[in-house]
Amino acid sequence: MGKIDKPKHYRQGTMETWDAITGLGLGYLEGNVVKYISRYKYKDDPIGDLKKARAYLDKLIAQTREESCRVHTPTM
Repeated sequence: MGKIDKPKHYRQGTMETWDAITGLGLGYLEGNVVKYISRYKYKDDPIGDLKKARAYLDKLIAQTREESCRVHTPTM
């Protein structure tokens, strides 16, 4: 396996990040938060990856807030 298939930051811990994400049944936004959080310590730009995780988390919060408002808003 080469740099594209298995870069070093993919091989930390006991399982690959995508196995954790799919095993937990996470969606796109949740999965990306987990991906960036699980790898940031092993990347050349850890702050950049934390910012990416925050961007996905912010989007997930906004989406969840919108869905919550729709569910709890009475219809006339």
